[in-house]
Amino acid sequence: MNYYNEIKDVFVKNEIYKKVKDYSKNRSDLNTYFEVGKLIVEAQGGEARAKYGNKLIKEYSEKLTRELGRGYTVSALKRMRQFYLLFKNGATMSHQLTVSHYIELLKLKSFQEIKYYIVISEKLNLSVRELREKIKSKEYERLGKDIKLEEPKVNNLIKNPILIKVKNKNVKLTEYALHKSILENIDEFLRELGIGFTYVGSEVKIKLGDRYNYIDFLLFNYIYNCFIVIELKVTELKAEYIGQITKYINYVDKHIKEVFHEKTVGVIICKKENKYVMEYCTNPNIFVSTYQTI
Repeated sequence: MNYYNEIKDVFVKNEIYKKVKDYSKNRSDLNTYFEVGKLIVEAQGGEARAKYGNKLIKEYSEKLTRELGRGYTVSALKRMRQFYLLFKNGATMSHQLTVSHYIELLKLKSFQEIKYYIVISEKLNLSVRELREKIKSKEYERLGKDIKLEEPKVNNLIKNPILIKVKNKNVKLTEYALHKSILENIDEFLRELGIGFTYVGSEVKIKLGDRYNYIDFLLFNYIYNCFIVIELKVTELKAEYIGQITKYINYVDKHIKEVFHEKTVGVIICKKENKYVMEYCTNPNIFVSTYQTI
């Protein structure tokens, strides 16, 4: 079998298809990536020997460049081989993402990490630049090792640390300044929290007994169908913070949420965690994350 001619034919057909059916060119590009990757692996003698076939890839690259023009570099053909190996066993390939998205994803080592960014890119309709920024911010790593996309829970998508944009990250923040910085960049903050978070209010006034209290931020998540109470602290986590947010959660459950909503979730965003405090927190709907200013 002449693998070179097979590979060349796939590229030529893809170029023709893109000109005739422009609306489907992204799907065609991805299929081309997969098919060429498969042929390269076969030409190299199978998956076990694929990594030893760089000489063959260099030969194909030079011939394709001479006959078809630019765009058939050694690195491009290697990416196609990697793309095929990644998805050959039926792993979900999103046709919403472009080849440029996958070029960014192929730089990652873990398939679970790649899978996470595919899901996020689909749900948030991320551009290549936005995807690159999320990867650069180590978003997946900040979710922790136990992240399971198949089990949709709020805590699965609460990052640690949470990145908060401020005007001067070298200045020591007060709670007021941290609160104000979030308000000034509320859309970025919601995106940083994860998928489905919407803004309800800031410094939400509630009455507990004969005293008024203020919830720093009240959010709603339309995926998990629940309210989210956010409390900001610029110190290490303290036991009294758990008591405070518990009262706010109970208030929202009693006076704001409807019967068809899930139980309210509380998130304390603080400067430093304290595992001993959380060890004795019996409310499974309270989570703690640290913040990092950018």
